[in-house]
Amino acid sequence: MSRVVFQNHRLQISRPSRESPDFTFTAYNLESDSMADSAHMHSFGELFATEFQDLQKTAQMRSYDSGDVIFSEGDPGDGFYIVEHGEVEISGQIGSEERKVLARVTDGAVFGEMAVLDDGPRSATAIAKSTLQVHFLSREELFIVLPQKPELTFRLLRELTRRIRASNQEILQAERLAIIGRFARTIVHDFKNPLNVIGLAAEMSCGDWADDESRKSSLERINRQISRMTNMLNELLEFTRGTSHTLILRSTDYARYITDLIQELRADVEVRKIKLELENEPPTINLQLEPQRFSHLVFNLVNNAADEMPGGGTIYFRFEESAGAVTTHVRDTGKGIAPEIAAKLFEPFATHGKSHGTGLGLSICKKIVEDHGGRIWAETAPEGGAIFSFSISKPRE
Repeated sequence: MSRVVFQNHRLQISRPSRESPDFTFTAYNLESDSMADSAHMHSFGELFATEFQDLQKTAQMRSYDSGDVIFSEGDPGDGFYIVEHGEVEISGQIGSEERKVLARVTDGAVFGEMAVLDDGPRSATAIAKSTLQVHFLSREELFIVLPQKPELTFRLLRELTRRIRASNQEILQAERLAIIGRFARTIVHDFKNPLNVIGLAAEMSCGDWADDESRKSSLERINRQISRMTNMLNELLEFTRGTSHTLILRSTDYARYITDLIQELRADVEVRKIKLELENEPPTINLQLEPQRFSHLVFNLVNNAADEMPGGGTIYFRFEESAGAVTTHVRDTGKGIAPEIAAKLFEPFATHGKSHGTGLGLSICKKIVEDHGGRIWAETAPEGGAIFSFSISKPRE
């Protein structure tokens, strides 16, 4: 006969032998760093220790080498596993790009039971971290036992509720840490170009060849970049707080404003082998803008375009004036917009194919344009590259 022994509530399996042809199950508590309150958590083996005497008759022994995938997220939940010998790593996708190790289980632990119970696909991936032997028990066998054991079903529901609460806390903490990391990367990314300009301007002003005029010009460039960095920090803080910015609009000569801004940007991007070109002259019209904040929009669009052309390229500005609005088109000679990101391009943290990208830049651009009563959109140019366009309404006469 098989026997069940409880020792610290963790399930341990002894292989059948000639003297004892049945499996031996010893129940332990499943230990995992991902559990928020291990004192109240129970292993699947503890709940089912007695019932395993029946299930063992159809258990399959399976072997895996280190690195083998036992099951992946999305696979059908056709059964659960009991580790006889070895180690298994359970990991899941947190947020859009982060993967987190949820648990590591060893001899006697049970895993893979959640998908079996909710009749859904696997929500995590299990990988063998060493030479591994497991017993596989099918969901069909489990469901034969449950209708016969109402008390067992109640214990199971209570345990699942505890596990879900613990998992929710872990996921929430992981998402918070991921957002902090993205926010930090945003600051580093956005500050890199202004700091480069400040460094070059400081070097030029301190050179033996520098005259009073060049020193004055360098000082002006440094002051502009410091102001730009301050505005970017305020914009990021405002974005994270979710508050609305009160615009301080003033009538601005758009042609002069955008021409000066593009000229300033030329100095920023020429070190990256990027050219800025005007396809036509901007319209001479006064628009209601907050100049400092609006410049952040143009800076972001130009720097995003430059990021898509690491080997160099050209960014073209084209302007259209209609009866009610002025539209500015910013086109680059990069690869264009990836189809898989197009629908969520302006959503927070949407990024694709950029090791340093965070996806906040375009979200901030959208907010700036909408705060000015305009709209922004993007498309892939027929000749290649991406086009970002924003439209600002003319003031009412």
